[in-house]
Amino acid sequence: MRPFSCFARSNSLALLRTARIAALTVAAVGLLPGCSKEDAATVPAATPNKITVPQAALSPEGIQYDEANQRFIVSSRTQGRIGTVRDDSTYTLLADDLRLVSTIGLNLDATRQRLLAAVSDNGANTTRSTATTLRKLAALASFNPSTGALLSYVDLGALRPALPHFANDIAVDAQGNAYITDSLSPIIYKVDVQGVATVFLENAQLSGGTGFGLNGIVYHPDGYLLVAKSNDGTLFKVPIATPASFAPVTSSQSLVGADGLLLLDNTTLLVVAGSQNTVFRMTSTDAWATTRPTGSFATGAVSATTITRRNATEAYVLYPYTATARRFAITKASF
Repeated sequence: MRPFSCFARSNSLALLRTARIAALTVAAVGLLPGCSKEDAATVPAATPNKITVPQAALSPEGIQYDEANQRFIVSSRTQGRIGTVRDDSTYTLLADDLRLVSTIGLNLDATRQRLLAAVSDNGANTTRSTATTLRKLAALASFNPSTGALLSYVDLGALRPALPHFANDIAVDAQGNAYITDSLSPIIYKVDVQGVATVFLENAQLSGGTGFGLNGIVYHPDGYLLVAKSNDGTLFKVPIATPASFAPVTSSQSLVGADGLLLLDNTTLLVVAGSQNTVFRMTSTDAWATTRPTGSFATGAVSATTITRRNATEAYVLYPYTATARRFAITKASF
């Protein structure tokens, strides 16, 4: 019986050593950082560099990113309708109305649950354009961003019926007042939260002459607007409290062809200069008395119109290509 007894004792000691090693291994693993499902869920998904959308002859002019629903919202110069775009290139109709001849700039006012759209007619929508609206239509439409239901429609051109009009872009201040640029008349309109429209600023210096004048506009939280004029690239600073005291921002960079604007932070402005095929990153250290370029993004000849913020670090540029293009694209800007 001795051989059997020795074997049993040896086997028991081996099992004991194995158990101790296993216990130490479990304890050591417990000290390593966890990798739970919750941790995995917090890792942000990679965002696409470019989204190509197969929608023929849509010619989108405005774009906003709807963070709550994780989608882009785009307008249409040639069809008037407003639609949404997912990262997988899926386009879905959001809103439409016969009065939407051409939708241009968009502003998603998430705080007040409304999507604002500038409405105009430069003849691009041959189905809806009429002699009554051509180069005369300027309006602000408001929609429920979730359902697409029309909330209001404000006629801006009626404030100056003898002038030509093209409502272009929209900014919203902290109180919910909307400011709309007119590219064919030297006017910035104001529409309050009750829907009352007034001429906020009218001045010959804002005129584009026979070309396109005022275009992109943003609200600065320090209480003023930054407004771009396309024909000569002038950037204006317009105080909300005293609009008549507006002044040009001195720039060391030509911004001719300036279209859409995006205020990244209080000192950084992105300017889409479509005719230059470039997005300029402009910086100011003196409350926008002056500005200088600190970077640029080359778009190529894609007729880039405007830009929207997706998150704290990423912005996307809209490429309509041409009015009859079979697709459009939304591209991440890289500086």
